[in-house]
Amino acid sequence: MARRRLTPPTPGLLPDAEDTIPAGIETKSMFPMGVARTTTRAPIAQVAGEASALAALEGLSAEMARARAEGRLVQRIALDDIAAGHLVRDRLDLDDEAMEALTDSIRARGQQVPIEVLDRGEDAAPRYGLISGWRRIAALGAAGIDSALAIVRQPATAAEAYVAMVEENEIRADISFYERARIVVKALEQGVYDDPKSALQGLFGNVSRAKRSKIKSFMTIVAALDGVLRFPAAISEKAGLDLVRRLEADPDLPARLAQRLDSTAPATAEAELAVLADRGTKPAAPDAAPPAPPAGIEADYDPQTRTIRLAGAGVDAALLADLRRWIAARRR
Repeated sequence: MARRRLTPPTPGLLPDAEDTIPAGIETKSMFPMGVARTTTRAPIAQVAGEASALAALEGLSAEMARARAEGRLVQRIALDDIAAGHLVRDRLDLDDEAMEALTDSIRARGQQVPIEVLDRGEDAAPRYGLISGWRRIAALGAAGIDSALAIVRQPATAAEAYVAMVEENEIRADISFYERARIVVKALEQGVYDDPKSALQGLFGNVSRAKRSKIKSFMTIVAALDGVLRFPAAISEKAGLDLVRRLEADPDLPARLAQRLDSTAPATAEAELAVLADRGTKPAAPDAAPPAPPAGIEADYDPQTRTIRLAGAGVDAALLADLRRWIAARRR
């Protein structure tokens, strides 16, 4: 068989090597440094991982939003952004020794228990209103700390906010009967409750009926003397109930006590309690009746001239002296 001579290919007639490689095929010439470049097309595993991370982030964000809305998230809020007087407080004064101990504890160990606030809205100033934690707010300020750890609550009604404040103080601190009664009176004044019974049941539903009855009795003292007393929290249960009985029996006693407290200005709780014990505040003796005209004396009064005329055998200097003494006593 005869051999056929093969003619060499003519340069320029064949395509370049790169043109013969299908698109998407990696060759060594594409990696001059010998290191493959990172592909721009994500593998299925990478896409799945990114989707999983995104879903986890969205789930975490949703859970954080729920925790914040449900009051399960502790936040740090500046004290200037918290209105401590948002609610009428049930505590009237702070014990200096107890406050010093709390301040020292916060200064040494930081705030251990968060306060409770409610969000009053972005347009409110301060934005947050204090529900519970008044002593902690005061101690933080005294310790030179300008922010507080807080849980943001969203009570459905004002009554729920008051109940939260009262219940925490019932558990954490000794509140006097006067302070308990006063918060009931103030809640009624602000329209939080419609009547004393619902206010007592709403604010102190977790205490015994006997204790609620005593709180109701102390409301009489609050109604009569709130704003007049300087040391109302010092009134004991026994002294308070005794004062309630006297207030109910003597309608004029509140005015006499107020006058006595104003004139004496007691500087201590003991001195004020002495005034409340009715020392020096007994009812004034009724004016002595004018002496009856002796027999044989005629008396008449002329409203036009505002003149009293006495005539008869019994009219003498002694009668005149008696009348003058009676007039002087009547003017005192």
